[in-house]
Amino acid sequence: MRAKLIVGNWKMNGSRAGNATLLADIVAGLTGVITDQAPPACAVCVPSPYLQQCEEVLSGTPIAWGAQDVSVHCFGAFTGEVCAKMLSEFDCRYVIVGHSERRAYHMESSEMVASKALAALQEGMTPIVCVGETLEEREAGQTEAVVGAQLDAVLEQLDADAVARIVVAYEPVWAIGTGRNATPEMAQAVHAHLRSRIAVRNGEAAQRIAILYGGSMKPDNAAALLAQPDIDGGLIGGAALKAQDFLGIIRAAK
Repeated sequence: MRAKLIVGNWKMNGSRAGNATLLADIVAGLTGVITDQAPPACAVCVPSPYLQQCEEVLSGTPIAWGAQDVSVHCFGAFTGEVCAKMLSEFDCRYVIVGHSERRAYHMESSEMVASKALAALQEGMTPIVCVGETLEEREAGQTEAVVGAQLDAVLEQLDADAVARIVVAYEPVWAIGTGRNATPEMAQAVHAHLRSRIAVRNGEAAQRIAILYGGSMKPDNAAALLAQPDIDGGLIGGAALKAQDFLGIIRAAK
């Protein structure tokens, strides 16, 4: 049985003082929720300026930390970019790649997302590979084709061993911050399809890889979503910025 994984994506939010309070409240609230015998695993992916703070505050706690993006380049004249080796110096465990906002606002192609995933893997970090369709694509019946192509672009760049070291996150763009929600059954259908695509590359890895749901998971819908056989956790946006909401989702995962 796959252990659940709950990852908070803070997006471009936070302050040193606010982060300290939020992280302290989450750590305190995890007492008795996460033990060696009773996962889930959990992490926060934060803006790069706050990675050192996370390393200082979260070391020795059950919470891992990670970044929200990574450069495809190893070093050089790429102003504003942050490479994987820099992230690894802060003991990042995870790196989000291909988030819908990066694809939409920064015009990142699936090929670029694949290169970022590979860069993270080469530095020993776990890429959280995001895929998802727009409302227009869903209404046109293109969901499986769109998310399948986005995932395949990454899988094609990885050998069988590397495939086993990624996390996938399905984020239906049409269900994020719109008031519209995918039902657990709708989300499960896409997750099952993604797992079948992974199985083509590495059948054993397909049964182990965590596939997270990133479509506005909240404490009141988390349990129903996480009960689905192929939903292995959540990539949490707004709810990750409120300690009690984030803790509520972690409890639902347990």
